[in-house]
This record gives sequence, structure tokens and C-alpha cells, in this order.
Amino acid sequence: MLLHGHPRTSATWHRVAPLVAAAGHTVICPDLRGYGRSRGPAATADHRPHSKRAMARDILALLDRLGHDQADVVGHDRGSYVAMRLAMDEPDRVRRLVLMDCLPITEHLDRITPAFATAWWHWFFYAQPDKPERAILADPDSWYRGDPESMGAENFAERRAAIHHPDVVRAMIEDYRAGLTVNVEDERADRREGRRLSMPLLVLWSERDDLVDLFGDPIPIWKSWADQVQGRGIDSGHHVAEEQPELLAAALAEFLRS
Repeated sequence: MLLHGHPRTSATWHRVAPLVAAAGHTVICPDLRGYGRSRGPAATADHRPHSKRAMARDILALLDRLGHDQADVVGHDRGSYVAMRLAMDEPDRVRRLVLMDCLPITEHLDRITPAFATAWWHWFFYAQPDKPERAILADPDSWYRGDPESMGAENFAERRAAIHHPDVVRAMIEDYRAGLTVNVEDERADRREGRRLSMPLLVLWSERDDLVDLFGDPIPIWKSWADQVQGRGIDSGHHVAEEQPELLAAALAEFLRS
């Protein structure tokens, strides 16, 4: 199960998925709730319909529909939070977990510095009511940019159609609004109630992104959330599935057959 995040859709995995499948795995690449060709649900004042828990339940329903009792779940960026929530809420359904370019949201917020707020300003802008949608929909192509050469022309076209759809933009922004409200509440509840990730966890990060620069080695942080943690960096910018598909697929295949 490969889960990507804002503003990419499942098409982002078009180079990695065949390599993982060739290693003997069945690969499922769903769009997240409201992303890509997915539509709805309507936004609400509490943002719960776009929470990571709601998205995780969508993934659980998909596994049930396809007849899979368990899955190895891989998440990148926003998709990593869905993967984490699925593993935290339904540990018996997740055999192995891979989280890429992320820390728990609460770990980010508990470590806020001017450098973090400057680099990750969009988290706080997207949390504002109405303004982000108006700014983005005025010129979605300039806002999200993207490279058809690295993404593939067909995938780029699919993504471009998605970012021009007001319902998709609203849903993606609602994801961030939920991130700073209900998702934080759910993570705090995990801590209070002593819940941890019990399955093997692989943490990967892009060495030419800013996660390590801002927070140092992610492994000790994840060890406070999970029982079995390993990880390493990959020589890539943030969009590792597009920039280094072979390196990423090799790292996934090695972990998933362990």
C-alpha cells in the first residue's frame, strides 16, 4: 500500500510501483480522501471528515474490499500521517510500516523555531479560513508548479487537472486544517494512553530536504513512538519517488522482505 501526499496524487508512484511489484509484492496506490480523482466529503467546522483517522478508515475499507487482512503500508509526506494513523489505530492490519520525510505532527509543533516556521510557513497559512483556496485557485499552476519530465506527461496532466478543481483544492487544504487541530488531538491522546507502533518501522528521509537540518537524526524521535525502528537517508530532494525511484524501490524491497 503506497500513500502519497499533498499536492501529489497516487500517480506519483508510477516509477516506484512497478519496481516494488517486480520484487513480488501486490501494490495498491490509492488517492487519499479528496485528492486526485477522489471527491468529498464536504468540509465541516471541526475538520474531522479530512482527518488522518478518517483517511485511515478509507484505507482500511479498501483493504477489506480487496480482501486483504494485512498490508505493508508505505507513506510519504502527508500520506505518512495516514499510514501512521492506520498503524496506530489498527495495528493488527499493518504488517510493516514505512514512513518517509516526516515526524509526528506534535513533534514538529513541540520543536517550533523561526527556521521551521519560515521553511514550513504553508502549514500555518493553510490553516487559515478561506484565504488559501482563493490564493491557490487564482493560479494553481504557479502555486503548485511541477515537472512533466520527472512526473511523466500523463501523470502531470492528471495532477494538473486535480489542482484546478475547487473541491480538490478545498479538500487538500482541509487536510492541513485537520493537521493542526484534530490530528494533533489524536496524537496527544496516543501519548496519554500509552499507544505505540508495535510493527517493524522503516524511517526514510531525503538527504537534500530539510528534515535533518531542522530536527537532527529522526531515529531517536521515532523510537519514542515505536518499538522496532530502523532508518536511513536517501540521496534525493523531497520528491524521492520521482527523483530516485530505483533507490527508493530498493530500500522498500529490502525492508519488506526482511
